[in-house]
Amino acid sequence: MTAVNLSCALPPSRDTAEQIAIAEKLGYARAWCYDSPALYPDVWMALGLAAHQTATIGLGPAVLVPSLRHPMVNAAAIAGLADLAPGRVAAAIGAGFTGRYTLGRRAMRWSDVADYVRVLRSLLRGEEASWEGAAIKMLERDPVDVPLIIAGDGPKGRAVAAELGDGIFGAGLPPLGDGLPDWRGILLFGTVLDEGEDLRSDRVIAAAGHALAVVYHGLYERSPEAVDAMPGGAQWRAAIEEVPAERRHLAVHEGHLVRVTERDRPAVLAGADLLPAVSFTGTAAQLRERAAELAEAGVTEIAIQPGGPDIAGELERMMAALG
Repeated sequence: MTAVNLSCALPPSRDTAEQIAIAEKLGYARAWCYDSPALYPDVWMALGLAAHQTATIGLGPAVLVPSLRHPMVNAAAIAGLADLAPGRVAAAIGAGFTGRYTLGRRAMRWSDVADYVRVLRSLLRGEEASWEGAAIKMLERDPVDVPLIIAGDGPKGRAVAAELGDGIFGAGLPPLGDGLPDWRGILLFGTVLDEGEDLRSDRVIAAAGHALAVVYHGLYERSPEAVDAMPGGAQWRAAIEEVPAERRHLAVHEGHLVRVTERDRPAVLAGADLLPAVSFTGTAAQLRERAAELAEAGVTEIAIQPGGPDIAGELERMMAALG
């Protein structure tokens, strides 16, 4: 394989700590957990439990959304996790996708994200910072050195990563560009196919269907009409728009990155042929080739999010393919 580190990403659940322990035994470099309170249990609880059940795997949230918590709250949580898992913690921060859309809000302005990162870093260093017009400081904590990774696919996010980040995370797109940190991760979704396996089989849809459903979700949030160009997109949009506008954001993201809902299923089945193009889905040989291409492009970490009822099996399949 290549020099790329293989990590995993997981939506927090009651099983997350056990899944991370399995990932550690399989040789995954790091486990990231999502921070979308409307969708999943608390990210810090999941990571704290995982810290107690593991010894070597890296741990961290990906991504924290600044508007969800006062910077002191996240600083204390990061420091607390670092106490439980010394030398293993990193935290990724972004402008928010589901963490904000599920609350009926658009992504944050990158200038506000940058301000938050500056304050968060000062707090972790044990320095005094100013927030909302008041001086704040972690009064009973020693300074903690935790890498802060910026998650941003566009030019504004990458500019913040270049200025303030210890690394950069892309979602589906390789983080490329001059001046970016050396730590360059990419979040991907998908599954390892057996030779000749049907993309519409129950196993593949369960394991990777979320990778296609999120394309419809994201397109709709950015430009509802754009969904019509996708297979089954017009029908999917019609079903979504039967939901009253004030509650529609809840319907769009139902089951997000966890399961294919009955509303999403017809579109996912119609567009299943796109899975190898829009996700990290393919045979072991195909995925090894793609991982090598990502490494050649400068990616240093692939974080793969498994799906379906057999998360342990999916983690094992991916590690066997790429390990």
